[in-house]
Amino acid sequence: MALGPGKYDAVTTLARGLTHAQAVVLIVINGVHGSGFSVQSVGAPMAGLPDLLEALAADIRATLRPPH
Repeated sequence: MALGPGKYDAVTTLARGLTHAQAVVLIVINGVHGSGFSVQSVGAPMAGLPDLLEALAADIRATLRPPH
């Protein structure tokens, strides 16, 4: 993960401000600047992010899995 502003940092800043969130994770697929992601955290620990993303991935896989 790169440090510093990325191609979707301004949108992430806007989302964080509008939601008054301590942290925002933005994932963009085929956006105006291509695909990418941006993570911002102000005061919120980033240590829990990997577990959150793994849980999200598991939920997405379960949703996409064909019914038996």
